[in-house]
Amino acid sequence: MSVWLPTAPCTPRGCAAHNGPAVAPVTAAGRLLAGTALVLAGVLLTPLVSLLGAAHRDRLTRLWARTVIRAFGLRIRITGEPAPPRGGGTLVVSNHISWLDIPLLAAVFPGRMLAKSEIRGWPVLGAMATQGGTVFVERERLRALPGTVRTLADALSDGSRVIVFPEACTWCGQDHGRFTTAVFQAALDADADVRPVRLTYRGPGGEPSGAPAYVGDDSLGASLWRVVTAGGLTAEITVLPVIPAGRHTGRGTLSEAAQTAVASESANRPASSVHQRVSSIPAADSSARTPS
Repeated sequence: MSVWLPTAPCTPRGCAAHNGPAVAPVTAAGRLLAGTALVLAGVLLTPLVSLLGAAHRDRLTRLWARTVIRAFGLRIRITGEPAPPRGGGTLVVSNHISWLDIPLLAAVFPGRMLAKSEIRGWPVLGAMATQGGTVFVERERLRALPGTVRTLADALSDGSRVIVFPEACTWCGQDHGRFTTAVFQAALDADADVRPVRLTYRGPGGEPSGAPAYVGDDSLGASLWRVVTAGGLTAEITVLPVIPAGRHTGRGTLSEAAQTAVASESANRPASSVHQRVSSIPAADSSARTPS
């Protein structure tokens, strides 16, 4: 791995703990089968959905993403007050904790993802990412970065919504990495708004949970099983105020503004202290539900 790539100190043993109840193995297996089947259905249907108009495509993507998360046993809570974006593309930037981040963001902001090129080779998810218009970046090839920025800028200029994790690696959610600045150059080049979003996974008492964290040398299989066996999980997405195009003229200050918004102290407050709730979507079974 190249020395310039961001890395996190988080490890599965040190960070991926769940203090809530565990569900029965039969229930966990059912969640795993249901969630995997829905992901496979998404892969098969993506070519057909791509033929629809943008409004219908986004509606179906949101429905599919929310159903996937519920099938894996999580409840969804959406907070914040999203304002309607102006015309043109929007760069959505978020902290990065888990593979669950992708359907969680798609449940609110369907769009084109920026992802590391290794994901293209993942079973099932790689095919879906490719068919869904994901922009892949070869993280270890620094010389490929300007081309990736141009691709993102072109997509934003065409009016697309582009979703990026500027931390460039996963963190446990208790700590956060610094946002890399390159992707923000794409927003400047395209004169696009930036929408910061904060993701938090909470246990049954509203405290942050490490169960969904996909960090360090964790395997996808181990992470999947940890998620489906954890009871009372809530996936929370907080939609933060948009940073309008033109407010910042340098990618460094734009990156810092977005990072400050995402890493604000309210991320670690219990869910009961968040008052701007837009909607709450229950999990697929009662064993994973948390108080509203």
